[in-house]
Amino acid sequence: MIQDPPANTGCTEVLAEVWLFLDHECDQERRRLLQQHLDECAPCLAEYGIDEKLKALLARKCGGEAAPAALKDRLRSQIRSAVLEQAQVTVESGPDGTSVSVSHQRTEYRRSGG
Repeated sequence: MIQDPPANTGCTEVLAEVWLFLDHECDQERRRLLQQHLDECAPCLAEYGIDEKLKALLARKCGGEAAPAALKDRLRSQIRSAVLEQAQVTVESGPDGTSVSVSHQRTEYRRSGG
């Protein structure tokens, strides 16, 4: 039987932050919420497992070489943009400061009969 994912943290949100979780780049409370969701949601846990294996493979194959600082900065910027896009977050800077908007999308899960 398929369980409904926990209501307090959505799948899209968790998958958008899975690399932050893997890299221990989120605070303890956020990490606890993400871990709880992964423990309760099989599809997200499967995706997390794939990302975890990819991270280990990258570390194993690229671990001995140091990337130039400019490349690291460019990659961080592109990853940040991809995470924000996946989470449907828009950040705009203007003369009045920076504004952030979040688009919420409701995902419904249905249980199969059986």
